[in-house]
Formats: sequence, C-alpha cells, structure tokens
Amino acid sequence: MALQTAAALSPRSISSSTTLPCAAKHPIIYSSTSSSSCFLSPSQRKNVAVGLSGVTTSKRKRAWASTVKSSLDTVGPTVNVGQVTEVDKDTFWPIVKAAGDKTVVLDMYTQWCGPCKVIAPKYQELSKKYLDVVFLKLDCNQENKQPLAKELGIRVVPTFKILKDNQVVKEVKGAKFDDLVAAIDVVRSS
Repeated sequence: MALQTAAALSPRSISSSTTLPCAAKHPIIYSSTSSSSCFLSPSQRKNVAVGLSGVTTSKRKRAWASTVKSSLDTVGPTVNVGQVTEVDKDTFWPIVKAAGDKTVVLDMYTQWCGPCKVIAPKYQELSKKYLDVVFLKLDCNQENKQPLAKELGIRVVPTFKILKDNQVVKEVKGAKFDDLVAAIDVVRSS
C-alpha cells in the first residue's frame, strides 16, 4: 500500500513521483542538497525520530529523515453503543477502560451453547434499548478461555458480568433475561 504525498514534506524533497513507499516499514531519507532519496540502513533507522502520528523529522548530519505512520497505528479501542461488540482476551480490558464511567455488560458464551443462542437476540435488543450502556460479548473458546474467562471466574455459560468503573459489580449466571435486565437497571441507577 502506498501513501500519498504528505504536505509536511518540503517540495524539493519529493521527486516527480507523488507516491511514497510505506514509511512505517521502509523509512525514507531525503538529502538536503538534492532531490534524490534512498532507503535508510538498519543502523541509520535507530537515529530516526518516530512519532505516534503524522510526520516527524530529525536532522542527522546533512540529511533529513522522515517516518510516516498511519492513523491506524495510533487509534485506541472504540466504545460502541447501540450494538454488541465482540471482544477477545486482547481487546476486552482496553475497551472497558475506554468506556470510563459507563456501565459495561459482558456476555460470555460458547458457539455450542443452546441457551446462549436463545438469549443472543434478546441481548442484541438490549444494546439498542440502553444507549448509555456498552454491550460486549466474549466467545469462551480455547483461545480466550485460559486468560480472560479464568480471570473473570467463569464456570457456566452464558454468564453476564456487569462492570462499572473497571470493576465487576454484578453477575448473572444462565440465560435469565429478566434477572439480566434487573441487574443492568440496578447498576445504571447507582
């Protein structure tokens, strides 16, 4: 994938081409005396300033080195309301932290669980009803079972954990829809 010409680069540092190779993997060095460019060697890459977003430069002898990172490298987790977001062991806690003081409801299920399949559409409806609550779901498969399901103390599916301020405050075991709605209302009002 190529990056289009960045406005932060000086006109004389760009040759006639308007497409630059991906600088995140291949930093480009522009000579201050000519319009030619060459790739940095691995030892030179250590001296290049790497920014979290946009274009950053550092002067090294008589050359300027630029590294461009895409916005995808810097975007944190997004908190979605009005829908159920699938999470895994790597995305769960960052999304919970990003939710801040919002109530977070986590549905822990498995693909083979009959009661999980029955309550799933009702859980989806709740996400559309409670727009001030973040609804997540975690497939307790082998990949997620050990680190996250074990950390949260899952013994039966479905289990719903309700979190507030990064802490589990309520739990509903089984496909008990009325109990789940009551628990969400209690946490929301607190």
